[in-house]
Amino acid sequence: MLDSVDIATRVEEILAAHAGTEGALLPILHSIQESFGYVPEEALPQIAQNQNISKAEAYGVMTFYHDFRSKPAGTHVLKLCRAESCQTMGAEGLATHAKEKLGLDWHETTPDGKITLEPIFCLGLCACGPAALVDGKVVGRVTPEKLDQIVKGMR
Repeated sequence: MLDSVDIATRVEEILAAHAGTEGALLPILHSIQESFGYVPEEALPQIAQNQNISKAEAYGVMTFYHDFRSKPAGTHVLKLCRAESCQTMGAEGLATHAKEKLGLDWHETTPDGKITLEPIFCLGLCACGPAALVDGKVVGRVTPEKLDQIVKGMR
């Protein structure tokens, strides 16, 4: 587990790497999440000061984009497409099934830390909906039965 000094040191390195870059806030947030697996809350004041914005603005940008996390994800990340095309193919029922099966809501992680459930808004697999992103791999035509097999493989 990283302590505040380790986080501050790494964030400072990331900020230095983006020095002079116009519109660097999003690239900074991406780099921090890549480094830690999430954007630690204690990094936001440091980012805000560096970018000459308020902590609230930094927090607002981080929470606006669905891909940024404020806490570590599970070992496996299951993202279910929420776009209209997938919705017409049964994504809502699939999402309900996934939430019930895992005992989670969006952006939550199973108590054992194995699976995080997240929404995603279009994977570009519209002809094969409903679609999912399983640990970065796109999967089409996901049924509740197929989802059960995916979850079984994650455990």
